Amino acid sequence: MLKTVAIIVVPNFSIFEFGTACEVFGIDRSDRGSGVPGFDFRVCTPVPGDVKMKSGLSMHVGVGLEAADDADLVIMAPYGRDEDVPDSALEALRAAHARGAWVMSICSGAFALARAGLLDGRRCTTHWHYSQDLAGRYPEVHVDENVLYVQDGTIITSAGTAAGIDACLHLVRVELGANVAAAIARDMVVPPHRDGGQAQFIDRPMPACGSAPIEGLLRWMVENLERDHSVNELAARLHMSARTFARRFRAETGATPAAWLNSQRVLRAQELLETTELNIDEVAREAGFGHSVLLRHHFAKVLDTSPQSYRRAFRGQLAEAS
Repeated sequence: MLKTVAIIVVPNFSIFEFGTACEVFGIDRSDRGSGVPGFDFRVCTPVPGDVKMKSGLSMHVGVGLEAADDADLVIMAPYGRDEDVPDSALEALRAAHARGAWVMSICSGAFALARAGLLDGRRCTTHWHYSQDLAGRYPEVHVDENVLYVQDGTIITSAGTAAGIDACLHLVRVELGANVAAAIARDMVVPPHRDGGQAQFIDRPMPACGSAPIEGLLRWMVENLERDHSVNELAARLHMSARTFARRFRAETGATPAAWLNSQRVLRAQELLETTELNIDEVAREAGFGHSVLLRHHFAKVLDTSPQSYRRAFRGQLAEAS
């Protein structure tokens, strides 16, 4: 169970990415009735005192790396990747991994994990600006620049800036269940899922659009996933020609109506598999796929797993969390 979280900061660390971890784990939401536990959140550094940030500000950190000794999760905050990381910080990361704790990096923090030898032979990611540099410096590391985050065993690496939120929410979901991750996301006013190259097992989002008519139509489509939705029918609801509608829909959502609808049906199926006892055929019908064959096809395509495997993984975790 994830209870204690320590984040390591070194000079020239990035305040925004540091803040994403603080926002997820550093706020006590245990009294809000949403089922989110309070975390023992610790900020630590190799040499306690004032630690300079990239922004030119500094933060006083009064706790040394001993705070990470018993943490369930140790996070490496991003820093100037060309700067040296104290050996004591690298050893704290190695020790955490050796005792089975989760180890996470946000953005350029992956360079510290690579320098500690924790990423050798593993798949990882970092900010796309730095991905080629990371791969060049550490040829034993398999860098994937096309994803928001990567989990390889008990090591999680994230891309830059807001991808730290995605990685943190993913770990919350793995350890504490979908409902807790969704509750934290709602409290942060962020979607629990963002589209990316890597399948992410999080709750169904409702993407915001610049057009009120399109956004209203998306909500109606989600409420009626079991229906067949032709382009002509959807265009007629907005009093547009089919060609104009298709162009506007792609401009607003980045996908065709069929692709967007299928992504929402997959997300609805995930929710049903996690929270109900419906069998696979019933889930397929409720999610709008009609037949379990189509459900399995789209699960494999989008999530690289089967509905049965997904249910075993997340129903088991939810049961443990409760």
